[in-house]
Amino acid sequence: MSTDASISAKIPVAILGPTGYTGLELIEIIARHPRMRVAFLGSARTPAPRIDVEFPRLAGRLGEGVRAECEAIDHDAIAQRCRLAFLCLPHEAAMEHTPPLLARGVKVVDLSAAYRLRDAAVYEQAYGHPHTDAANLERAVYGLTEFARERVRGAELVANPGCYPTVAALALIPLLRAGLIAPESIIISAASGVSGAGRAAKPNLHFPEANENFSAYGIGVHRHQPEIGQSLRDFGFGAEGREARPTKTLSALFVPHLLPVERGILETIYAQPTSAGVDTARVQACLRERYDVERFVTVRDDAPTLRDVLRTNMVQLNARVVQRCVVVVGAEDNLVKGASGQAVQNANLMLGVAEAEGL
Repeated sequence: MSTDASISAKIPVAILGPTGYTGLELIEIIARHPRMRVAFLGSARTPAPRIDVEFPRLAGRLGEGVRAECEAIDHDAIAQRCRLAFLCLPHEAAMEHTPPLLARGVKVVDLSAAYRLRDAAVYEQAYGHPHTDAANLERAVYGLTEFARERVRGAELVANPGCYPTVAALALIPLLRAGLIAPESIIISAASGVSGAGRAAKPNLHFPEANENFSAYGIGVHRHQPEIGQSLRDFGFGAEGREARPTKTLSALFVPHLLPVERGILETIYAQPTSAGVDTARVQACLRERYDVERFVTVRDDAPTLRDVLRTNMVQLNARVVQRCVVVVGAEDNLVKGASGQAVQNANLMLGVAEAEGL
């Protein structure tokens, strides 16, 4: 039986915007987390929803001491009760709430794209509205955990990477660093389940439209295109973090597709090898050397499938050279490693907890 002491021993956190898919995933992860508990569920909706009515699957599964009623977002109340806040909010709302939370000493893991792109002008071009908190762009740490671990440990604000960019970065950074692929030759063909588009109703996501269908969208202009380019430039040329200012040419064409499934991402990535000596053994050895020490990245002898990673915090990778082309296949669950799982991985580090706790 749980006790008040066992509840109070856990680190209190807030989830703002818990009624979307990433919020639901966070609640479920934290409900089983041995060192973390939800102390505040904040929603801008009026009237505020009950989370176990919004998601009946959560009834009786919210974790010790968690109130089912969402509350209005109150920065003072959050600061009094929580050490860290997960923001599962629209980009503009994230920019509204991050500064007052940071000012009150609350650490922030932002799951929107508000702080991922370092250049405010690039952000505005990609997302169609001005960035209203440019002061915190330099403060934010891009939380690709496997390559930014030490910076994340000391961060007050972490920009959680996007789902598509996470797979692309983990697949390509070791190969770029080792000089095995030409940085100007990268093509990323990626497919995601419909949950990646969020919970809001959209005509192309209705069952009659998406079921038994497969479509490309946002070809070369998707919002994740600049994020992919930035992360490959920052981490792919030898530096770990945004201090990198590489002059090498990098071109990564990103083509996303909509899969008629609930969740999961599979990416097939193509690049030209830098020499005739780059073969399957070398590219596989490069990935294994980098990821054998990582808990949440696995390099396989065969290509992964969506089913292999669903509801896990794993990215699975396989690389090979075929007809003088390097082909990397990567898979993840877009709601776990591509969003809420990676957010918890980062929050663990920020709070001084073992990185894999709860995952």
